[in-house]
Amino acid sequence: MLYHAAMQQADADHIVVEPVIGKAMLRDFIRFPQSVYRDDAQWVPPLMFERLQAFSPANPFFQHAQWQAWLARRGDQLVGRISAQIDRLFLQHQQAETGFFGSFEAVDDPAVMSALFGAAEGWLKSQGIRRVLGPFNLGINQEIGLLVSGHDAPPYFMMGHAPVYYPAGLERLGYAGVRDTLAYEVLAGGFVLPERIQRLLRRQKDKVRVRCLDRKHQRQELEAMRDIFNDAWSDNWGFVPFTHDEFHTMGKELLMLVPRDYIRIAEVGGEAAAFIVMLPNINEAIADLGGKLLPWNWARLIWRLKIKSPKTARVVLMGVRKQYQHTRLGPALAFLTIAALEQPARRRGIERVEMSWILEENQAMRNIIEQIGGRVTKRYRMYSKDLQ
Repeated sequence: MLYHAAMQQADADHIVVEPVIGKAMLRDFIRFPQSVYRDDAQWVPPLMFERLQAFSPANPFFQHAQWQAWLARRGDQLVGRISAQIDRLFLQHQQAETGFFGSFEAVDDPAVMSALFGAAEGWLKSQGIRRVLGPFNLGINQEIGLLVSGHDAPPYFMMGHAPVYYPAGLERLGYAGVRDTLAYEVLAGGFVLPERIQRLLRRQKDKVRVRCLDRKHQRQELEAMRDIFNDAWSDNWGFVPFTHDEFHTMGKELLMLVPRDYIRIAEVGGEAAAFIVMLPNINEAIADLGGKLLPWNWARLIWRLKIKSPKTARVVLMGVRKQYQHTRLGPALAFLTIAALEQPARRRGIERVEMSWILEENQAMRNIIEQIGGRVTKRYRMYSKDLQ
């Protein structure tokens, strides 16, 4: 009996990390965070069908990237998960032998974290990667960064949440913070353009206008927005351009959820020069659904989005063409597109809007947000490690 009990204890202490293969393991991979956040009132379970789409080979991200995912088990119990990605567009634009880690979740156990990162780092090294960066879920134009402050409020849609013990766990494994991004929260209502911006726009009134997205020409509108975004962000840290398929797939999904007047395009001399997209905070509507839409949660979700309407929203995309960014017109276009959202937001009862993610060193954008009353509510950190 003593020998059998000792063997059971040894099995319980042994951590096995397995590559995710097949739909059953992928579902386990997606569901696992529920055990980590069981007692965390701020965590919002993502919808299962949306996560299955994100990890599907049909996701346009995988047209230029490869990935592998792992699950960690101790005995019969799942205790962690992680993924590793190699984005060929990142390698092309950043000229660095860098891969990503992401989708990391684990119980509070250094041995589990070490085993998971050991698997991810080993796979990346086998692919010729010399540096790992993350978390990316899955690429830089998706959910990025590890929450390091602001744990006391639920995340907005497409923003991450994390236990407080993750940062120390990464640092024990040799990871160091390399970039911080910020989430600002702005109270809706009462927004007034600064006087200097009003004067500039009065002088430019025959040249500058802001309009809603034209759904009758959806493809052309999405392509114009993609072109602005890729131009506007091209000099930013870690930039990877949106591909046509990525942006149009995301755009079609967003347009099913976004009211027409939540998307604004600014034109200068008749040419699209800036845009902004605000999305109702879907997390507010799905927080109590447990990640499931069947059998009746889909009806609850539709009612909450279309009839009840969330009281919060998030600016998910924004860009001003580079040719205007270092001119007086650049900030004016940013202010103007933000201001254009105030009336539709107030009409639908929006009380607070998150603007994220904002690079900490992007002082120009931070100044604009702070001038309209924005305050930092969350901080996300990117970590890096050189692989030997």
